[in-house]
Amino acid sequence: MKKIKFGAVVMASLIILSGCGMNNTAKGGLIGGGAGAGIGAMVGNLIGRNAGGTLAGAAIGGAVGTAAGLLIGKKMDKMKAAAEQVQNAQVEGVKDANGLDAVKVTFDSGILFSSGKSMLSGTAMNNLKDFTNNVLKAYPDCDVAIQGYTDNTGFKGSTVEESFQKNIKLSQERADAVKSYLLAQGAAPTQIKSSTGFGENNPVADNSTKEGKAQNRRVEILLYASEAMINAANDGTLQ
Repeated sequence: MKKIKFGAVVMASLIILSGCGMNNTAKGGLIGGGAGAGIGAMVGNLIGRNAGGTLAGAAIGGAVGTAAGLLIGKKMDKMKAAAEQVQNAQVEGVKDANGLDAVKVTFDSGILFSSGKSMLSGTAMNNLKDFTNNVLKAYPDCDVAIQGYTDNTGFKGSTVEESFQKNIKLSQERADAVKSYLLAQGAAPTQIKSSTGFGENNPVADNSTKEGKAQNRRVEILLYASEAMINAANDGTLQ
């Protein structure tokens, strides 16, 4: 009976969260009110997997209450609005590993890099400088995860497995290049928790089409609640 009730709560949460017109503030309250990190993490995992993404954020042990969830959601709404002002950035609200509101900023690798390269373009440098100044420096209490991805195009003279590994290496080099540039622009080293290359994994579009491949070649920057932000939200002091 307990399993049935728990599953019903999770399903109800997913149905509610999928509704149109609900911002992070409202969603944060619902997650926070759902018995904290336990249900929140499960909802976050389901949403993340359905979206094809890779979740970020260290799992927390304690519950996050309704009021704290609302405060974190409100803070993420502000970060999302700031990120939306950055040129060439695609911004959306997502969930972190705890089911708390987070923000995903995606940059098309065609904007960031030349084909098969990991050196940032001049346009990318301008965009990332703007992102650092107007988002990361403005919200130093959020944590950051940088994730690089490729399409499934093979390398000439390489087997499928060799190409897979080379794509992981390329995506790692690109994620590291973004991290290095953000740090060079003044982002706090303690804020950027990871830069990881996932290669062909987690495609967001169909790799059998040119348009799909273009969408899969990307770098995602995930902004999520740090431990300090969560503690401040639980204390009611998060601004």
